[in-house]
Amino acid sequence: MKLMRLFLIVSIAFLSTTVLGAEPGQKIADLALQDVTGKSHKLSDYASSKAIVLVFLSTRCPVSNAYDGRVQKLAASYAGKGVTVIAINSDRRETPDEIRKHASKAGFSFTVIKDKDGSVARKLGATVTPEAFVLAGDRTLLYKGRIDDSQRENHVKRKDLARTLDQVLAGKAVTDAKTKAFGCRIKAAR
Repeated sequence: MKLMRLFLIVSIAFLSTTVLGAEPGQKIADLALQDVTGKSHKLSDYASSKAIVLVFLSTRCPVSNAYDGRVQKLAASYAGKGVTVIAINSDRRETPDEIRKHASKAGFSFTVIKDKDGSVARKLGATVTPEAFVLAGDRTLLYKGRIDDSQRENHVKRKDLARTLDQVLAGKAVTDAKTKAFGCRIKAAR
């Protein structure tokens, strides 16, 4: 019985670190990232940012694609306010060339990362596209979850990501540090 209880505790601990990923309040390791052009980036490169937004996107997910324009507008709106937006694609089926073409067609003005081995998605706990993570310049996770509350832009009642950024920029605590993201499952390499 004790052995079974110990196995259960170890299993729960393992699942919480591998499935759930990072939680708000945790400091994120200085991840090494490579964009779709082959250029290397580290999260510490953006230490002077007031906020770093990591958005997991996909070229093939219709839900993610419905957010392309919203993410671009958000990036443009907050760029002059010290917010860095970085898109991350962790889908093992989507090639850097496909992602580059998609980003160009969508008019993305921000860096697009290819998470080839899925390690960034696993470390953060990203499970769907789109899903957003907001970090402070020191890489403390401030928010994880959805961009807003509706796949259909004309039905949006709550802009969770913009609200979070406004709170961070105003020096306030993030009131809802975690929301449930919705979209297509990330099919990352294992």
